[in-house]
Order: sequence, then structure tokens, then C-alpha cells
Amino acid sequence: MAMAFDTLTLAFAVDPVERWLYPEPQRYLASFPKFVEAFAGEAFAEETVWQADMFSAVALWLPPGTQADGAGIVSVLERTLESTKHQDAFAVLEQMDDAHPSFPHWYLPWLGVDPARQGTGLGGRLLTDCLQVVDRDHLPAYLETPNPRTIPFYQRHGFAVTGEAQSGQCPPITFMLRPAH
Repeated sequence: MAMAFDTLTLAFAVDPVERWLYPEPQRYLASFPKFVEAFAGEAFAEETVWQADMFSAVALWLPPGTQADGAGIVSVLERTLESTKHQDAFAVLEQMDDAHPSFPHWYLPWLGVDPARQGTGLGGRLLTDCLQVVDRDHLPAYLETPNPRTIPFYQRHGFAVTGEAQSGQCPPITFMLRPAH
């Protein structure tokens, strides 16, 4: 679990939304893994954590019928965010919750590659391998990306933009859906 969280913490260290949430390095390093765990800790219990090259790339998936820990996410944010960010952060979370598909699907809350390995195709290979598992269920896949630079990456893998969440000073988060294959 720690290796996955370490990779994701490195991978999201310059992400617009995550660093808006936690702009100070110490707060980011202390708080971000707790945030990841609240969003996708169930992936460990469901055994839907995939990795490549000794955890240089990590994907935490939630299979159909599994959800992020909404109360846990709120609790982590209440404890770790500056109170001035609560309104915008919780408004974005509400928009994300409202947009989340109600039909059976696979959910990808986190995919990250160690910055030292980004741009080598490792993340794409990992995502391709994960989507082969998803496709065996003949269900769609859904994600939210907090970084506009990753939208073309996900589009190359069959995801399409379906909407966006944004409130106040929080940077936008893009919703993406890949149809069942």
C-alpha cells in the first residue's frame, strides 16, 4: 500500500487541483496519501490495484458496486484543508458526486506514474492492461482528471469528456467516460 501511495504522491505533486488543495509541500506530503486512501482505499480490499515496473506506475480501480468513501473524503478534507478552501472543495465534490454514473461501471480514481518515468509509455501500457480487465466485464469505465494535460492521454484510450466540476478558486476537474467494449 505504501509503495502505491508514494508513487501517486510523486505523480500528483504538480497537479493543479491537488496543489490548490495543499500548496505547502509539508501539508501536501502529509495529507495527500490520506486523501488518496479515502478515495480508493477499497481498491486494496478488492484487489484492483495494478502496478507496473515495481510500482513506477500505479492504478487504483474500484470495480462495479464499489464506491469511494464519501464520508472519509469529507473527513480528510475537513481535517487537512485550510478552512478557506472548504466551500469550494466541497462544492466540487458535490458536483463530482452528482455526475458520477449511477449505472454499473469501473471507476478509476487514481492513475499515476513516477515523474522520473513519465513520458516513457509506462502509464499507457498500465492503462491498456487495466482496460483489458475492465473489458472482460463489458462495462464502461469512468474517471475524473484534475489535470487538463491528461485529457488527450485518456482520449487515446477511448475515454470522452462528459463534463466538468469547478467552484471558486478550485481548478476544474474533467469527467470522462469510456463506453463498454
